[in-house]
Amino acid sequence: MSLLKASILVIDDDIDVLTAIRLLLKTEVQEVVTEKNPINITSLVTSRPFDLVLLDMNFKASVNTGNEGLYWLKHIKELKPEISVIMITAYGDIDLAVKSLKVGASDFVVKPWHNEKLLATIAETIKEKSRKSSRVSHEFQNEKSNTRILGQSEVMLDVFAKIKKIAPTDANILILGENGTGKDLVAKAIHERSLRNKQPFVRVDVGALTETLFESELFGHKKGAYTDAKEDRTGRFEAANRGTLFLDEIGNISLQQQSKLLTVLQNRQITRLGSNELIPVDIRLICATNLPLSELANESLFRKDLIYRINTVEIIVPPLRKRKDDIVLLTEYFVNIYTEKYFKTNISFSAAAIQKLKRYHFPGNVRELQYIIERVIIMAEGHIIEPEDLIFSPIESPNQDGIEEIRETKLSAVEKSTILKVIDKNSGNITKAAKELGLTRTALYRRLNKYEN
Repeated sequence: MSLLKASILVIDDDIDVLTAIRLLLKTEVQEVVTEKNPINITSLVTSRPFDLVLLDMNFKASVNTGNEGLYWLKHIKELKPEISVIMITAYGDIDLAVKSLKVGASDFVVKPWHNEKLLATIAETIKEKSRKSSRVSHEFQNEKSNTRILGQSEVMLDVFAKIKKIAPTDANILILGENGTGKDLVAKAIHERSLRNKQPFVRVDVGALTETLFESELFGHKKGAYTDAKEDRTGRFEAANRGTLFLDEIGNISLQQQSKLLTVLQNRQITRLGSNELIPVDIRLICATNLPLSELANESLFRKDLIYRINTVEIIVPPLRKRKDDIVLLTEYFVNIYTEKYFKTNISFSAAAIQKLKRYHFPGNVRELQYIIERVIIMAEGHIIEPEDLIFSPIESPNQDGIEEIRETKLSAVEKSTILKVIDKNSGNITKAAKELGLTRTALYRRLNKYEN
């Protein structure tokens, strides 16, 4: 988006500041809207499509803490996460302005500003917003593969950035994440961006291997090594030679299996069952598990020396409930797949159906969303999917952490709603709101800070 096409909202209780910015920007952007009272923020940002907000840090001459600005910043980002916000601050409040960057501001400018600097900051913020909105995961698809990871949320953009950085190396990677988050897709994307991408990518679900099959499957065997060994067999390590070996569910293997695996990784040599011949192997190792790293660190369950061996770099794939900005993107992707597969046309989701998906906690993650969309496309009789058409899987239920998270979220939502209503009632005056709630200003700010993220 160019600066000339931008729509900007400026919020400051100083009329002189509003006038100066309006005069500066009126020939530079498509629209400039100025507002003196921050209590009108809600109606403004929900009724009009602003690209950028310039927001003052302080709104009361007698209150110079900057917290009002932080409060309204969080409020804007909650109402419209896609709107970029630049904070306007006095020189003495630079520490608070830096804090605003952690809360969600894109940048800040210091009063009095140089016009060229302000215009450059606005232009760069709009340019960065345009870059982010166009960054989706199709970059992890190449012409020889159907591997595709979709995501436009900040947490997934972080995952993509990490994949780009580590893929060209030979570092051992440990991928962490709940079932259904797409750990196998991340492993495949790393391989496809690596220098080994023309060599084999071999996946093994080691968690499903019994003690007797573990060595045969990974290291191979010679004919007659055991009763059912009718012929020589190449193991997965040999099959992945010069390529990538992906060991899925690594957290589920026994201590004895871990010991055998560690020996091979240290020596980079395998010995087939029934043979004494040492066979060198050259593999790039990627492992994955649904266990958190803290559980893997329990030495009664997992060898710490093996963790260090497999975990040069770790990638955490977030659960779907932590990346709700991606739900619409993923839904559209699966709708396209299954409308084509089942010969359906012109099917779309109502706004209420999308909201139902966004509110759901998805214990089965992206895999569960995929099954939900496939089912609703199969069963669809009309062209519009309504909330009642969406049936969530009865086989999925949140784990204890998920239950606690849902309970905590509900309680926090009640508290947050009450606080925001009182603040709105008092026109954004934190002192009056705190008094009405029976809290000190400090206690009220502490509660507001809980909702930073």
